[in-house]
Amino acid sequence: MWPLVGGYLFIFLARVTDVSLATMRTLMIVRGKGLIAAGIGFFEVIIYITALNKVVSGLDNPANLVVYALGFATGNFMGSYIEEKLAIGLTTVQIITKRDDVCSLIRKMGFGVTTLQGKGKEGFKEVLIVSLPRKELKNLLKFIDDNDSTAFVTIMDTRASKGGYFKQTMKNK
Repeated sequence: MWPLVGGYLFIFLARVTDVSLATMRTLMIVRGKGLIAAGIGFFEVIIYITALNKVVSGLDNPANLVVYALGFATGNFMGSYIEEKLAIGLTTVQIITKRDDVCSLIRKMGFGVTTLQGKGKEGFKEVLIVSLPRKELKNLLKFIDDNDSTAFVTIMDTRASKGGYFKQTMKNK
């Protein structure tokens, strides 16, 4: 009984690990971190082949396939969760606001802000563009909610940035 449960647990945990690593590897590739992605991929494939071998060598037991699939599904969730918690990389936030003071308040938080004037259905508005580390995104969004709950906000992944106030503030942190 215990060897059977141990086998299921091994398959499940190996699959959770390799799929979580696959998620991280894919995100590293998208963010232009190929060397890190290659290192992750090395360990990912070793774990994957080991788990797959265990399942293929026991095809007479359909529970192996179910546990393998459950590990895959759980690994997708865990990989996304881990990546969200690590918050690696940069993001760009565009804020469209009617308030004139939001830009200066965001600058007081230490972020660089570029402003543009936009015109929408309800007239002229200020368009603020803020580039920041993803780890700081939650703080900025909370600030916007607290200070201008009617603002329209879009969030975009930033692959890279060059120059500007953003780079200066990053060096100081």
